[in-house]
Amino acid sequence: MKLLGLDIGGTKCAAVTANWDGERLQILKKEKCPTDHSVSPETMLERLFALADGILDGKPDAVGISCGGPLDSAHGVILGPPNLPGWDDVPVTALAARHFGAPAHLQNDANACAVAEWKFGAGRGTRNMIFLTFGTGLGAGLILDGQLYSGTNDNAGECGHLRLERFGPVGYGKQGSFEGFCSGGGLAQLGCAMARECVQRGVCPAYYQNGEAGVTAKSIADAARAGDETALEVYRVCGEYLGRGLAVLIDLLNPQRIVLGSIFARSGDLLRESMEQSLRGEALAASAACCQIVAAELGESIGDYAALATALL
Repeated sequence: MKLLGLDIGGTKCAAVTANWDGERLQILKKEKCPTDHSVSPETMLERLFALADGILDGKPDAVGISCGGPLDSAHGVILGPPNLPGWDDVPVTALAARHFGAPAHLQNDANACAVAEWKFGAGRGTRNMIFLTFGTGLGAGLILDGQLYSGTNDNAGECGHLRLERFGPVGYGKQGSFEGFCSGGGLAQLGCAMARECVQRGVCPAYYQNGEAGVTAKSIADAARAGDETALEVYRVCGEYLGRGLAVLIDLLNPQRIVLGSIFARSGDLLRESMEQSLRGEALAASAACCQIVAAELGESIGDYAALATALL
């Protein structure tokens, strides 16, 4: 089965081709181009389709499209994502189906990544799985009873909006949210807040030597691995709230496996101890006992796999 995946992002767009034999996915070719915000969505899609034409060997059997939300997956319409200004009511699956002569499917990136990890990565073999992006932001894709669950209007899995504390780092426009504590932006906020307290006591953490401009999840992680106590505390706190948020998901959905991407895949060693301690105190013991918490496997290629997995829906 010949598959075409299209990944539409605010910075770049990509086209990837693959063969699927029902068990194994063989990625063949990939091309990408910058997303040009000076042209209409239709013109940008024409460029992306032309890019895909250049790597296709014949007509694809199915097309998968991954894009940030909001969107209407049932009707294949992009509904003005924040990172794609002007992309309002774009009937992307209809345009793709007409161009390539094949059925086309659309999913938001969190859902598409969940399907990718479920079919090809760390979620293989499960019927109930949650994928958490845990990158710049925090969102979830839900595999329930062996199928993707996207909710009434594609908003299922917006767990980053959950409030874990009345006050705290801001994420998803809300103080003390799950995303505020557990995302790249949230880690930077925690790191800066703790560093400012240290500086007032006459101690400057290693990751804060150049001020707030250089504070990122990675710079804090690097300092933590070098033994910086403040950096270790930042990740300990993040892990604690990660455990609290996961406990809510475990209690509500009783998954077999939770797959954590990006930051956890890179820095799980700094998060797991406090995460598990928090989970033991917050989640139902029986539900937590049957849930594995693992790092995502698809790494930097997850966008390719996500678009291709969407073609199989």
